Amino acid sequence: MKNLIYFVASLLAAIATAYLLHSWLASYNDPGYVLMGFGHWSLETSLTVFSVILVIGFFTLYSIFRLIGVLLRMPGQMRKRSRNIKFNRSQEALIAGLFDAADGNWESAERTLIKHASNSGAPLLHYLTAARAAHSRGATDKRDEYLRKAQEQSSDNNITIGLTQAELQLSEHQFEDALETLSKLHAINPNHGRVLKMMHHAYQHLGDWEALNKILPALQEHKIMLEAEVKLLETRTYSNLLKNAAANNDAQQISACWDGIPRHIRSLPGVANIYIAAMINAGAGAEVEARAIKQLGRYWDATTLALYANIESNDTAKQLQSAEQWLAVYPQDAMLFSVLGKLALKLGQMEKAEQYLLKSLHLEETVDVQQALAELELTKGNQQQACDYFKRALALASIQVIKQAEAMSA
Repeated sequence: MKNLIYFVASLLAAIATAYLLHSWLASYNDPGYVLMGFGHWSLETSLTVFSVILVIGFFTLYSIFRLIGVLLRMPGQMRKRSRNIKFNRSQEALIAGLFDAADGNWESAERTLIKHASNSGAPLLHYLTAARAAHSRGATDKRDEYLRKAQEQSSDNNITIGLTQAELQLSEHQFEDALETLSKLHAINPNHGRVLKMMHHAYQHLGDWEALNKILPALQEHKIMLEAEVKLLETRTYSNLLKNAAANNDAQQISACWDGIPRHIRSLPGVANIYIAAMINAGAGAEVEARAIKQLGRYWDATTLALYANIESNDTAKQLQSAEQWLAVYPQDAMLFSVLGKLALKLGQMEKAEQYLLKSLHLEETVDVQQALAELELTKGNQQQACDYFKRALALASIQVIKQAEAMSA
């Protein structure tokens, strides 16, 4: 249409020019003539006719060359138009595919997106969305195929595809495969927040606390998690590292692990208790006696107190004296009296042990104290009294088991 308008306008301009030129020359009585010769040939005509022929000839040649130009450009324009049509269709298909995926129509979304992916300006979006759709309907082979095609459309350092692949692998609990994918992404960008967060989830599920410990500083430095979440993760990580070290009953390994824990984590009662218990089980309880006393000075904790009683001290008398000093601060603590009674038993101080244990029993009736009193009575030769304490301990234990079972079934 545009070329036709140009042609008609040029034709009208040529006719108008020829007419005006003819009228102007015709106004003269003698408009002149034109003589042209070529070899033995010659041509003579009036200037008016020659001018009109010249104008018509110029228009004709112009039209011919313009037509040739249009014909030469036509294949390229047709290809461009075809590409534009396909591109527009791919954009419409992308929108339709995204809506289908949002509605849960996975097969329709996958089919629509893949059909037009090659003609799209954003083929990655087509393939990645199709991969999610295939994953959602359980077609893992198709999912992996679409991810490979997406990789072919992307540069080597594009981590978007890898993030999608790792996310889908994690959702299927394929933690080893996800870590393999995430490790490659981590090598490309060690500080990428989403990569680090997914790595921490995978390590937690696999129980790889050593590896998780290595990325803890990055998680905190780049504020990938809330501060409270980081502290909770640190506590869990170092607690499990201590438990792993404790499994070998090697005091040196346990101490080395403890030395690598940050000070603000070591001060937590739960973490400190794991360390103290591990050292006691490894036969190095005397090495953590001072630590237990220091810990109780900061946080009065029943578990730490119970562990203190189990420490095989090099000086049990001094251990008892240290514990007796806490009575001034905690005069009504049943656990403290229980610990004092057990330490007195170790020293053979039967009367003092009985006084402390009876005081503990008066404040709180526990199975542990009942058993300690039973053993004390056996040592003194009072078998009947010992049997009574054992019966009470058994009855109390039965009640506690029933309560726990009811709580679990509730």
